[in-house]
Amino acid sequence: MQINISEIISTDYKVQTFNPEIEMEVFCLDGERYNFIRKSPVELKAQNEGHSVVNLSGHVDVTIDIPCSRCLTSVPTRLAFDFSQKVDFEKLKAEQLDDLDETSFMEESSLDVDRFVYNEILMRFPMKTLCREDCKGLCLKCGKNLNEGECGCDRASLDPRMSAIRDIFNNFKEV
Repeated sequence: MQINISEIISTDYKVQTFNPEIEMEVFCLDGERYNFIRKSPVELKAQNEGHSVVNLSGHVDVTIDIPCSRCLTSVPTRLAFDFSQKVDFEKLKAEQLDDLDETSFMEESSLDVDRFVYNEILMRFPMKTLCREDCKGLCLKCGKNLNEGECGCDRASLDPRMSAIRDIFNNFKEV
C-alpha cells in the first residue's frame, strides 16, 4: 500500500497517523517463503520534525509460520515490535542517484508500507527458531523426527581420521 506523505514533508511539525493493512501474503528471505498466519494493521505515525525531516514511528504485530531449525516442524512465531526511523528528504533528494537501501521504501513523497514493514521484519527475523528448547531434530540417516520417538538407526558418528584404528579393532573382535 502506498501512502502519500507530501503534505507532511512540506509542513513543518505536522503529525498524521495511519493504520494501513499489510498487503504482502508471504515474507521471502534467501529464497524461502514464510506464510503470515496473522497480520494486524500497522500503527504508523508520520511526524515532521522540521526542515523536511520526517520521523516514522509506530507498531507492527504479525505472526509468521517459520519451520523449526532442527526438525522442520511448523512454529507460529509472533513478531511484535515498535519502530522509529527518521528520513531526511533534503538529503534524500541530494543523494537520489544513490539507491539507498535504508530508504528503499520511499518513492518521491510516497511511502510503500509493505517495503517498510518488510525491512523492519527483516531486521528482527529470528536467526534460529526451535519448536521447543529440547528439540532432538531429525535422524541424519532416515529423516525421522526424533521428537516423536527413536528410529533405531545407528547414529554414532566417528571421526574419519580414526578409521584405521577402528578397522584394526573390527578385525580382532573374535580374539
